[in-house]
Amino acid sequence: MRVISKNRERQIPLVKKEQRRGRAAISNASGRFERARRSEFEDGWQSPEDMKPIKTEVFREFPKRIISYNQSPDIPFERSINPYRGCEHGCIYCFARPSHAYIGFSAGLDFETKLFVKPDAAKLLENELSNPNYSCGVIAMGTNTDPYQPIEKKWRIMRQILEVLEAYAHPVTILTKSALVVRDIDILERMAKRRLAKVAFSITTLDHNLARVMEPRAATPGRRLGALKAMSEAGIPTAVMVAPIIPALNDHEIESILEASQENGALGAAYIFLRLPLEIKTLFREWLEENFPDRAERVLHHIRTMKGGRYNNPGFHDRFKNHGSYADIIKQRFKTTCKRLHLNETKSPLDTTRFKVPAKKGEQFNLFFSSR
Repeated sequence: MRVISKNRERQIPLVKKEQRRGRAAISNASGRFERARRSEFEDGWQSPEDMKPIKTEVFREFPKRIISYNQSPDIPFERSINPYRGCEHGCIYCFARPSHAYIGFSAGLDFETKLFVKPDAAKLLENELSNPNYSCGVIAMGTNTDPYQPIEKKWRIMRQILEVLEAYAHPVTILTKSALVVRDIDILERMAKRRLAKVAFSITTLDHNLARVMEPRAATPGRRLGALKAMSEAGIPTAVMVAPIIPALNDHEIESILEASQENGALGAAYIFLRLPLEIKTLFREWLEENFPDRAERVLHHIRTMKGGRYNNPGFHDRFKNHGSYADIIKQRFKTTCKRLHLNETKSPLDTTRFKVPAKKGEQFNLFFSSR
Protein backbone atom coordinates (compact mmCIF):
# COMPACT_ATOMS: atom_id res chain seq x y z
CA MET A 1 0.00 0.00 0.00
CA ARG A 2 1.25 3.49 -0.76
CA VAL A 3 0.43 6.96 0.49
CA ILE A 4 1.03 10.23 -1.32
CA SER A 5 2.17 13.23 0.66
CA LYS A 6 2.84 16.76 -0.51
CA ASN A 7 4.78 17.58 2.64
CA ARG A 8 8.39 16.48 2.33
CA GLU A 9 8.93 16.85 6.09
CA ARG A 10 6.03 14.56 7.00
CA GLN A 11 7.08 11.58 9.10
CA ILE A 12 7.83 8.66 6.81
CA PRO A 13 5.91 5.44 7.55
CA LEU A 14 8.16 2.45 8.12
CA VAL A 15 8.08 -0.80 6.17
CA LYS A 16 7.10 -3.88 8.18
CA LYS A 17 9.96 -5.98 9.54
CA GLU A 18 8.72 -9.08 7.71
CA GLN A 19 9.22 -7.34 4.38
CA ARG A 20 12.64 -5.83 5.08
CA ARG A 21 14.24 -8.90 6.62
CA GLY A 22 17.99 -8.83 5.93
CA ARG A 23 17.94 -5.15 4.98
CA ALA A 24 19.25 -2.10 6.83
CA ALA A 25 16.92 0.70 5.70
CA ILE A 26 13.50 0.64 7.33
CA SER A 27 11.64 3.00 4.99
CA ASN A 28 11.35 3.53 1.26
CA ALA A 29 10.25 7.10 0.60
CA SER A 30 10.28 8.16 -3.05
CA GLY A 31 13.28 9.96 -4.49
CA ARG A 32 13.76 13.66 -3.84
CA PHE A 33 13.23 14.54 -7.50
CA GLU A 34 9.81 12.90 -7.76
CA ARG A 35 6.78 15.20 -7.93
CA ALA A 36 4.59 12.93 -5.82
CA ARG A 37 5.90 11.86 -2.40
CA ARG A 38 5.22 8.16 -1.87
CA SER A 39 6.12 5.79 0.93
CA GLU A 40 4.98 2.34 1.97
CA PHE A 41 3.09 1.87 5.20
CA GLU A 42 1.07 -0.76 7.08
CA ASP A 43 -2.69 -0.21 6.90
CA GLY A 44 -3.79 -3.67 8.06
CA TRP A 45 -5.01 -4.78 4.62
CA GLN A 46 -1.90 -6.59 3.40
CA SER A 47 -2.26 -10.23 2.47
CA PRO A 48 0.35 -12.83 3.48
CA GLU A 49 1.67 -12.56 -0.09
CA ASP A 50 2.24 -8.82 0.35
CA MET A 51 4.22 -9.41 3.56
CA LYS A 52 6.92 -11.57 1.96
CA PRO A 53 10.49 -10.20 2.19
CA ILE A 54 11.42 -7.75 -0.56
CA LYS A 55 13.47 -9.53 -3.20
CA THR A 56 16.49 -8.14 -5.00
CA GLU A 57 15.77 -7.06 -8.57
CA VAL A 58 18.55 -6.61 -11.14
CA PHE A 59 18.27 -4.38 -14.20
CA ARG A 60 20.69 -3.98 -17.08
CA GLU A 61 22.20 -0.59 -17.80
CA PHE A 62 24.07 0.32 -20.99
CA PRO A 63 26.12 3.51 -20.58
CA LYS A 64 28.24 4.89 -23.43
CA ARG A 65 31.34 5.20 -21.25
CA ILE A 66 32.55 3.34 -18.17
CA ILE A 67 35.36 5.49 -16.74
CA SER A 68 34.10 8.38 -14.60
CA TYR A 69 36.38 11.36 -14.09
CA ASN A 70 36.33 13.28 -10.85
CA GLN A 71 37.14 16.97 -10.49
CA SER A 72 36.30 17.32 -6.80
CA PRO A 73 39.30 18.92 -5.09
CA ASP A 74 38.89 16.98 -1.83
CA ILE A 75 38.59 13.43 -3.20
CA PRO A 76 41.85 11.47 -3.51
CA PHE A 77 41.21 9.83 -6.88
CA GLU A 78 40.92 11.23 -10.36
CA ARG A 79 39.05 8.48 -12.18
CA SER A 80 36.93 5.49 -11.23
CA ILE A 81 34.75 2.67 -12.53
CA ASN A 82 31.45 1.56 -11.02
CA PRO A 83 30.22 -1.71 -12.58
CA TYR A 84 27.03 -1.59 -10.51
CA ARG A 85 24.49 0.99 -9.38
CA GLY A 86 22.88 0.39 -6.00
CA CYS A 87 24.38 -2.05 -3.50
CA GLU A 88 22.92 -5.15 -1.90
CA HIS A 89 25.29 -4.88 1.07
CA GLY A 90 22.75 -2.37 2.35
CA CYS A 91 25.05 -0.38 4.65
CA ILE A 92 22.75 2.11 6.34
CA TYR A 93 25.36 4.88 6.29
CA CYS A 94 26.33 4.51 2.60
CA PHE A 95 26.97 7.92 1.04
CA ALA A 96 25.95 6.55 -2.38
CA ARG A 97 22.32 6.06 -1.37
CA PRO A 98 21.11 9.52 -2.55
CA SER A 99 22.39 8.77 -6.07
CA HIS A 100 19.49 6.35 -6.57
CA ALA A 101 17.18 9.36 -6.73
CA TYR A 102 18.66 10.28 -10.11
CA ILE A 103 17.00 7.22 -11.63
CA GLY A 104 13.67 7.68 -9.87
CA PHE A 105 14.20 5.29 -6.97
CA SER A 106 14.38 5.63 -3.21
CA ALA A 107 17.61 6.00 -1.28
CA GLY A 108 16.05 3.61 1.23
CA LEU A 109 15.10 0.04 0.47
CA ASP A 110 15.20 0.61 -3.30
CA PHE A 111 18.95 1.27 -3.08
CA GLU A 112 19.46 -2.18 -1.54
CA THR A 113 16.97 -4.11 -3.66
CA LYS A 114 16.81 -2.49 -7.10
CA LEU A 115 20.28 -2.92 -8.56
CA PHE A 116 21.71 -2.05 -11.96
CA VAL A 117 24.45 -4.00 -13.70
CA LYS A 118 26.57 -2.79 -16.62
CA PRO A 119 27.19 -5.96 -18.66
CA ASP A 120 29.24 -4.16 -21.34
CA ALA A 121 31.64 -2.63 -18.81
CA ALA A 122 34.73 -4.59 -19.91
CA LYS A 123 34.09 -3.92 -23.59
CA LEU A 124 33.59 -0.20 -22.93
CA LEU A 125 36.80 -0.15 -20.90
CA GLU A 126 38.77 -1.70 -23.76
CA ASN A 127 37.41 0.91 -26.14
CA GLU A 128 38.38 3.77 -23.85
CA LEU A 129 41.85 2.44 -23.06
CA SER A 130 42.51 1.86 -26.76
CA ASN A 131 41.74 5.47 -27.64
CA PRO A 132 44.98 7.12 -28.85
CA ASN A 133 44.16 10.16 -26.70
CA TYR A 134 43.86 8.16 -23.50
CA SER A 135 46.38 9.04 -20.79
CA CYS A 136 46.99 6.43 -18.11
CA GLY A 137 46.09 7.19 -14.49
CA VAL A 138 45.22 4.97 -11.55
CA ILE A 139 41.60 3.78 -11.69
CA ALA A 140 39.81 3.53 -8.33
CA MET A 141 37.11 0.91 -7.81
CA GLY A 142 34.70 0.71 -4.90
CA THR A 143 34.35 4.48 -4.72
CA ASN A 144 30.56 4.55 -5.01
CA THR A 145 29.15 1.06 -4.56
CA ASP A 146 31.01 -2.16 -3.83
CA PRO A 147 32.25 -3.90 -7.01
CA TYR A 148 32.24 -7.22 -5.12
CA GLN A 149 28.68 -7.02 -3.81
CA PRO A 150 26.75 -10.34 -3.92
CA ILE A 151 25.52 -10.09 -7.54
CA GLU A 152 29.14 -10.02 -8.74
CA LYS A 153 29.28 -13.74 -7.99
CA LYS A 154 26.87 -14.31 -10.88
CA TRP A 155 27.71 -11.45 -13.24
CA ARG A 156 31.54 -11.45 -12.89
CA ILE A 157 31.77 -7.92 -14.27
CA MET A 158 34.60 -7.04 -11.91
CA ARG A 159 36.68 -10.01 -12.99
CA GLN A 160 36.19 -9.07 -16.64
CA ILE A 161 37.36 -5.53 -15.86
CA LEU A 162 40.46 -6.84 -14.10
CA GLU A 163 41.27 -9.04 -17.08
CA VAL A 164 41.22 -5.96 -19.32
CA LEU A 165 43.30 -3.90 -16.89
CA GLU A 166 45.89 -6.66 -16.64
CA ALA A 167 46.12 -6.97 -20.44
CA TYR A 168 46.74 -3.22 -20.72
CA ALA A 169 49.09 -3.11 -17.70
CA HIS A 170 46.82 -0.49 -16.18
CA PRO A 171 47.01 0.25 -12.41
CA VAL A 172 43.96 -0.11 -10.17
CA THR A 173 43.00 0.32 -6.52
CA ILE A 174 40.08 -1.58 -4.98
CA LEU A 175 38.05 -0.82 -1.86
CA THR A 176 35.62 -3.51 -0.75
CA LYS A 177 33.72 -5.05 2.16
CA SER A 178 33.51 -8.42 0.44
CA ALA A 179 35.54 -11.62 0.76
CA LEU A 180 34.60 -12.38 -2.87
CA VAL A 181 37.68 -10.40 -3.94
CA VAL A 182 39.73 -13.50 -3.06
CA ARG A 183 38.23 -15.18 -6.13
CA ASP A 184 40.33 -12.84 -8.27
CA ILE A 185 43.54 -13.24 -6.29
CA ASP A 186 45.24 -14.85 -9.30
CA ILE A 187 44.89 -11.72 -11.41
CA LEU A 188 45.60 -9.32 -8.55
CA GLU A 189 48.74 -11.22 -7.54
CA ARG A 190 50.15 -10.98 -11.06
CA MET A 191 49.28 -7.29 -11.27
CA ALA A 192 50.77 -6.58 -7.84
CA LYS A 193 54.11 -8.05 -8.94
CA ARG A 194 54.17 -5.35 -11.61
CA ARG A 195 53.04 -2.66 -9.15
CA LEU A 196 49.62 -2.43 -10.77
CA ALA A 197 47.21 -3.29 -7.93
CA LYS A 198 46.33 -2.45 -4.34
CA VAL A 199 43.39 -3.67 -2.26
CA ALA A 200 41.83 -1.99 0.78
CA PHE A 201 39.13 -3.40 3.04
CA SER A 202 36.49 -1.30 4.73
CA ILE A 203 36.09 -2.58 8.29
CA THR A 204 33.58 -0.62 10.35
CA THR A 205 33.33 -2.93 13.34
CA LEU A 206 34.52 -6.27 14.70
CA ASP A 207 31.19 -6.76 16.48
CA HIS A 208 29.19 -9.32 14.47
CA ASN A 209 25.88 -8.20 15.97
CA LEU A 210 26.47 -4.56 15.05
CA ALA A 211 27.70 -5.52 11.58
CA ARG A 212 24.60 -7.62 10.95
CA VAL A 213 22.20 -4.73 11.51
CA MET A 214 24.42 -1.95 10.11
CA GLU A 215 25.74 -3.64 6.94
CA PRO A 216 23.48 -6.73 6.71
CA ARG A 217 24.64 -8.35 3.47
CA ALA A 218 28.33 -7.50 3.59
CA ALA A 219 30.89 -10.13 4.57
CA THR A 220 31.29 -10.60 8.31
CA PRO A 221 34.24 -8.80 9.94
CA GLY A 222 36.04 -12.12 10.34
CA ARG A 223 35.71 -12.98 6.64
CA ARG A 224 37.02 -9.55 5.68
CA LEU A 225 40.07 -10.05 7.88
CA GLY A 226 40.56 -13.47 6.30
CA ALA A 227 40.42 -11.95 2.83
CA LEU A 228 42.86 -9.26 3.93
CA LYS A 229 45.27 -11.94 5.13
CA ALA A 230 44.97 -13.89 1.87
CA MET A 231 45.73 -10.79 -0.17
CA SER A 232 48.70 -9.86 1.99
CA GLU A 233 50.16 -13.37 1.82
CA ALA A 234 49.88 -13.21 -1.97
CA GLY A 235 52.08 -10.10 -1.98
CA ILE A 236 49.28 -7.66 -2.79
CA PRO A 237 49.65 -4.31 -0.95
CA THR A 238 46.72 -4.00 1.45
CA ALA A 239 45.19 -1.40 3.72
CA VAL A 240 42.22 -0.95 6.01
CA MET A 241 39.66 1.83 5.92
CA VAL A 242 38.02 2.34 9.31
CA ALA A 243 34.91 4.00 7.96
CA PRO A 244 32.71 5.44 8.96
CA ILE A 245 33.60 6.18 12.55
CA ILE A 246 30.27 6.70 14.32
CA PRO A 247 30.34 8.47 17.71
CA ALA A 248 29.12 6.35 20.64
CA LEU A 249 28.60 3.36 18.35
CA ASN A 250 31.88 2.02 16.96
CA ASP A 251 34.45 4.67 17.99
CA HIS A 252 35.67 2.49 20.88
CA GLU A 253 36.82 -0.12 18.32
CA ILE A 254 39.40 1.99 16.50
CA GLU A 255 42.43 0.42 18.19
CA SER A 256 41.11 -3.16 17.97
CA ILE A 257 40.25 -2.81 14.26
CA LEU A 258 43.71 -1.44 13.48
CA GLU A 259 45.40 -4.15 15.53
CA ALA A 260 43.44 -6.96 13.89
CA SER A 261 44.12 -5.51 10.43
CA GLN A 262 47.84 -5.16 11.07
CA GLU A 263 48.00 -8.73 12.37
CA ASN A 264 46.46 -9.88 9.09
CA GLY A 265 48.92 -8.00 6.91
CA ALA A 266 47.56 -4.49 6.38
CA LEU A 267 50.29 -2.00 5.54
CA GLY A 268 48.21 1.17 5.66
CA ALA A 269 45.15 2.63 7.34
CA ALA A 270 42.80 5.58 7.07
CA TYR A 271 39.49 6.66 8.56
CA ILE A 272 36.45 8.79 7.75
CA PHE A 273 33.81 10.14 10.10
CA LEU A 274 30.16 9.47 9.39
CA ARG A 275 28.55 11.92 6.96
CA LEU A 276 24.77 12.39 6.69
CA PRO A 277 23.99 14.19 3.42
CA LEU A 278 20.50 14.42 1.91
CA GLU A 279 18.30 11.36 2.55
CA ILE A 280 20.93 9.57 4.64
CA LYS A 281 20.14 11.86 7.57
CA THR A 282 16.57 10.54 7.80
CA LEU A 283 17.46 6.93 7.00
CA PHE A 284 20.22 6.83 9.62
CA ARG A 285 18.04 8.42 12.29
CA GLU A 286 15.26 5.88 11.64
CA TRP A 287 17.76 3.05 11.87
CA LEU A 288 19.29 4.42 15.07
CA GLU A 289 15.94 4.86 16.79
CA GLU A 290 14.92 1.30 15.97
CA ASN A 291 18.19 -0.46 16.78
CA PHE A 292 19.84 1.79 19.38
CA PRO A 293 17.09 3.95 20.93
CA ASP A 294 19.10 4.40 24.14
CA ARG A 295 21.92 6.25 22.42
CA ALA A 296 20.35 7.72 19.27
CA GLU A 297 20.33 11.33 20.46
CA ARG A 298 23.85 11.02 21.84
CA VAL A 299 25.18 9.82 18.48
CA LEU A 300 23.42 12.59 16.57
CA HIS A 301 24.52 15.22 19.09
CA HIS A 302 28.19 14.31 18.56
CA ILE A 303 27.77 14.52 14.79
CA ARG A 304 26.16 17.97 14.95
CA THR A 305 28.84 19.18 17.38
CA MET A 306 31.61 18.22 14.96
CA LYS A 307 29.90 19.93 12.04
CA GLY A 308 28.93 23.25 13.54
CA GLY A 309 25.39 22.25 14.44
CA ARG A 310 24.62 20.58 11.12
CA TYR A 311 24.47 16.95 10.05
CA ASN A 312 26.59 17.58 6.97
CA ASN A 313 28.69 20.35 5.46
CA PRO A 314 28.32 19.85 1.70
CA GLY A 315 30.93 22.34 0.48
CA PHE A 316 34.20 21.28 -1.11
CA HIS A 317 37.03 21.08 1.46
CA ASP A 318 34.43 21.15 4.30
CA ARG A 319 32.43 17.94 3.88
CA PHE A 320 35.18 15.70 5.26
CA LYS A 321 36.28 18.07 8.01
CA ASN A 322 35.23 17.70 11.63
CA HIS A 323 35.90 20.10 14.47
CA GLY A 324 35.95 20.12 18.24
CA SER A 325 37.51 18.14 21.05
CA TYR A 326 35.84 14.84 20.11
CA ALA A 327 37.19 14.96 16.54
CA ASP A 328 40.65 15.91 17.84
CA ILE A 329 40.69 12.97 20.26
CA ILE A 330 39.75 10.51 17.52
CA LYS A 331 42.44 11.93 15.26
CA GLN A 332 45.09 11.56 17.96
CA ARG A 333 44.00 8.03 18.88
CA PHE A 334 44.15 6.95 15.25
CA LYS A 335 47.53 8.56 14.65
CA THR A 336 49.04 7.11 17.84
CA THR A 337 47.80 3.60 17.11
CA CYS A 338 49.05 3.66 13.53
CA LYS A 339 52.47 4.76 14.74
CA ARG A 340 52.58 1.98 17.37
CA LEU A 341 51.62 -0.62 14.75
CA HIS A 342 53.96 0.82 12.07
CA LEU A 343 51.06 1.37 9.71
CA ASN A 344 51.42 3.82 6.80
CA GLU A 345 55.22 3.53 6.92
CA THR A 346 55.54 1.44 3.75
CA LYS A 347 54.94 3.30 0.52
CA SER A 348 53.97 1.30 -2.57
CA PRO A 349 53.05 3.66 -5.41
CA LEU A 350 51.47 2.12 -8.46
CA ASP A 351 53.23 2.26 -11.82
CA THR A 352 51.52 4.10 -14.67
CA THR A 353 54.49 3.79 -17.04
CA ARG A 354 53.79 0.15 -17.96
CA PHE A 355 50.51 0.98 -19.69
CA LYS A 356 50.39 -0.33 -23.24
CA VAL A 357 47.60 -1.12 -25.67
CA PRO A 358 48.02 -4.82 -26.51
CA ALA A 359 48.27 -5.91 -30.11
CA LYS A 360 45.04 -7.26 -31.53
CA LYS A 361 44.77 -10.52 -33.42
CA GLY A 362 46.11 -10.16 -36.93
CA GLU A 363 47.70 -6.79 -36.22
CA GLN A 364 51.29 -8.05 -36.51
CA PHE A 365 50.53 -9.85 -39.77
CA ASN A 366 48.94 -6.76 -41.28
CA LEU A 367 51.91 -4.67 -40.27
CA PHE A 368 54.32 -7.18 -41.85
CA PHE A 369 52.21 -7.44 -44.99
CA SER A 370 51.95 -3.67 -45.46
CA SER A 371 55.72 -3.29 -45.12
CA ARG A 372 56.20 -5.49 -48.12
